[in-house]
Amino acid sequence: MPGCPSSGCGMAGQRLLFLTAFALELLGRAGSSQPALRSLEAAAACRLDNKDNESWGALLSGERLDTWICSLLGSFIVGLSGVFPLLVIPLEMGTMLRSEAGARRLKQLLSFALGGLLGNVFLHLLPEAWAYTCSISPGGEGQSLQQQQQLGLWVIAGFLTFLALEKLFLSSEEDGTSQVSGYLNLLANTIDNFTHGLAVAASFLVSKKIGLLTTMAILLHEIPHEVGDFAILLRAGFDRWSAAKLQLSTALGGLLGACFAICTQSPKGVEETVAWMLPFTSGGFLYIALVNVLPDLLEENDPWHSLQQLLLLGSGIVLMALLSLCTE
Repeated sequence: MPGCPSSGCGMAGQRLLFLTAFALELLGRAGSSQPALRSLEAAAACRLDNKDNESWGALLSGERLDTWICSLLGSFIVGLSGVFPLLVIPLEMGTMLRSEAGARRLKQLLSFALGGLLGNVFLHLLPEAWAYTCSISPGGEGQSLQQQQQLGLWVIAGFLTFLALEKLFLSSEEDGTSQVSGYLNLLANTIDNFTHGLAVAASFLVSKKIGLLTTMAILLHEIPHEVGDFAILLRAGFDRWSAAKLQLSTALGGLLGACFAICTQSPKGVEETVAWMLPFTSGGFLYIALVNVLPDLLEENDPWHSLQQLLLLGSGIVLMALLSLCTE
């Protein structure tokens, strides 16, 4: 009968047994390696958790605690400048607005406010945005044409955003539409205070001395600006105490800005945010100045009162220029 030679069949069987044993050994090793892989994954997860705990611990450490306290306190002091106009504007100003003399006094305050807004935009916000953009440029080579155009686009975006907001408020509210300009000014002021909080906290991250100097510089700049904002709120129909409380509420923006800067844990970490927020806020202030404040001043027909308004407008610009030079 035909059949396989006994030696050939024995060799084939040995090979089959060897391959089967080898495959079983590989499967056993793979099964035994799964707990090792799970342990490696657990160790990696533990390291990530430890890293998160270390980052939160660094934020709340004793060294950072001083920065938290100084930054929040400095930002709150800057926000308190919103109630400074109560010491400047007479108590009877709210009732005087109904008279002709009171309306003329309000226009004088608005003239100063217009000068302060224009000075704030062109002598403080936009130059500071320019400086931040230059500082984050690669190699510190200054701004490119594209970066300059981006600044202009952010100003236009701020202007159009405030235009859209006013259109939205005017279409949704039939009563109390005169207060829309006041709320828009509060929104712009809140964003401005957010950038102030960023600057204060970033300065305290460097040193307490730089933080104190930055806080004082912003405070000196804000006092005349807040007087102008107060006048805009009075024009919108708010009384003195309501305007003061609303001004004080914008200090929350500064506190949020300070918290954001400290959580980035680097003074450089806020520069990209500030680089677009400052021109955006500039566009909002330009809208308020040119659309809500300037038309009221153009209604003046008396040459002497018009001259007074021009002088007050110029004094607001000059004061902001002097403060910008003194705080550099």
